[in-house]
Amino acid sequence: MHVCAAAQSDHAGAPCPRVSPAGRGPEDEPESLRPVLPLPRSPPPVNVDALIRLALVGGLLAAVPLTWWLLSQRGQPPARRLAALTALTLFLTLDLLAFGVFTRLSDSGLGCPDWPGCYGLASPVGAQAHIAQAEAAQPDGPVTWAKAWIEMVHRYLAMAVGLLILIGAVAAWRHRRALPHSPGWAALTLVWVVVQGLFGKYTVTLKLYPAIVTLHLLGALVLLGLLALQHMSYRQALAPPPAMHPQTWRRLAGVGLGLLTVQVALGGWVSTNYAVLACQGFPACNGSFWPSMAWSQGFSPLRPLGHAQDGGLLAFEALVAIHWTHRLFAMLVLGCLGVLAWRLWRQPVERRWGQALAGLLALQLVTGVSNVVLSWPLAAALVHSVGAALLFTLLVALLAGEAWARHAPAPGAPQPGGRRRSMAVMSSSPMRASALTAGPRSGPRKA
Repeated sequence: MHVCAAAQSDHAGAPCPRVSPAGRGPEDEPESLRPVLPLPRSPPPVNVDALIRLALVGGLLAAVPLTWWLLSQRGQPPARRLAALTALTLFLTLDLLAFGVFTRLSDSGLGCPDWPGCYGLASPVGAQAHIAQAEAAQPDGPVTWAKAWIEMVHRYLAMAVGLLILIGAVAAWRHRRALPHSPGWAALTLVWVVVQGLFGKYTVTLKLYPAIVTLHLLGALVLLGLLALQHMSYRQALAPPPAMHPQTWRRLAGVGLGLLTVQVALGGWVSTNYAVLACQGFPACNGSFWPSMAWSQGFSPLRPLGHAQDGGLLAFEALVAIHWTHRLFAMLVLGCLGVLAWRLWRQPVERRWGQALAGLLALQLVTGVSNVVLSWPLAAALVHSVGAALLFTLLVALLAGEAWARHAPAPGAPQPGGRRRSMAVMSSSPMRASALTAGPRSGPRKA
């Protein structure tokens, strides 16, 4: 059963809104739209001891990919080692996002209703008595043994990814003279992962406040984008690809990335407000192509889950407005990115980018429709969210690769600013690439 906002301290004990459309009784409502009891009150939100123990668990998890990275990159020059670390971190960050989506879709976001630990402890094992008590009070509520483990595994994985980003930032600063770009990118990524951690904290302590949950999702996309930027910088410098023809697609790709970001935010707003089932049927919504909607109430950001800004219960028409807006905007995004995929496909060098983009668009269309006609199956919802993240990462990588190559000095040209790089400029010339891939220089020792 999906979580509602009755746990908010200002509305404790208030029922969730009954949002079935006209002509349907409560017994016909999807389970995700039925009222639930208020959530149990949380323990104190921060426990330093639990945070330290959580970091230790995250360190143990990070030790596995770090060991693989160290062994596989032994003897490689710094730039190549950091390129491998960035690619590994990007892959694991995408995995973390996928598990975070699963945590939300399985209603496990409040499986441990405090932060960073679980009832002040680093593991659900120690909090077993608290979890059992909460589960006995609400057997279908947000706190169960399984949901507690799902939530805590998500936090363990987040700690592991944060540690990888920290190591990458330290290594980038240490080997900054060998980098094809400024170490400021790695430092910015480290700062942003801390911001993401704070969003994760307030997602729990503010009881799934819709605006915070949506910002947490967008923050994950920013993290993927920062890692993709660095990965493409290394890729351009270590093995410059054939020249692209961006005059046919660069501006369209930038517009498409902006539209996609808005669409992901709308999708996050649909999911965090549990509005997926507010529109029954496809392509119409509840038998109409322009159903009754409450736009201002649905898109008011400063309100708790399940409630309007004035403290009343959220109207069903507000959920319809949220869902239908996401559907309508999807057509605009699909059209823009479809044209972009076609233009890329026509270019020999960019053809693989176009094929990947077209494949992801088809996946998004199929899973998006499946969410509606199959009543929001977990697998389709999970793939739909991960597909959006892959689309975002693909567009960032495409634009970043073209930008790094465009700002690269010509072969033999002096590097701007000596060894120090601006955060917007890198070198992908053959001379620079050979310096990056070469091992340590050797020369005659002084007598």
